[in-house]
Amino acid sequence: MKLPRRIEPNLKTRALGYLARREHSRLELERKLAPHAQTSEELSSLLDTLEQRGFLSAVRMVEQVIHMRKSKFGSQRIVHELREKGIAENLIAAALPNLRETEQETAREVWRKKFGAMPANAKELGRQMRFLMGRGFTAEAIRQVLRHADKEEA
Repeated sequence: MKLPRRIEPNLKTRALGYLARREHSRLELERKLAPHAQTSEELSSLLDTLEQRGFLSAVRMVEQVIHMRKSKFGSQRIVHELREKGIAENLIAAALPNLRETEQETAREVWRKKFGAMPANAKELGRQMRFLMGRGFTAEAIRQVLRHADKEEA
C-alpha cells in the first residue's frame, strides 16, 4: 500500500499554528516563517495582515511575557527578553513601572524560596547576590532584600 504524500501547510497556516500555541512577536514569527516563504515581500505582507486582523499583537506579547516571568525574574531580565523578541522600546518603557513596583516583593519571594536564611559570611552573601542578579533583579532590590531579610525571619 502506498502512503499518501504529505502536503506542506502554506505560510498563513503555519503562522496561525504558531500563534495558536502562544503569542509571538513579529520578529519571532518572521524568523520561524522565513525558511518557508517564497519571498520576503510575501512574508512581510502576511505579517502585516495578521497584525491588522489582530492575530499578531506586540501589546499582548508584552503582557504574556510579563505574566509568565514576573514571579521568577526581575525587571532587567524581562526587559532583556522583550528586546530579544524585537518588542518596541515604547511598549517596554510603558510596562517598566509596573514591573519595578513589584520587583522588591518578587526578589524577596525568590530569595526566600532559594535560601530562606541570612548569609553567614561574605562568601555566602556574594553567592546570594549573584543568584538574584542572575535572575535580573536590580542592585537596589537585592540590597533591600538582603538588608531586611533577617527581620523577615523573626
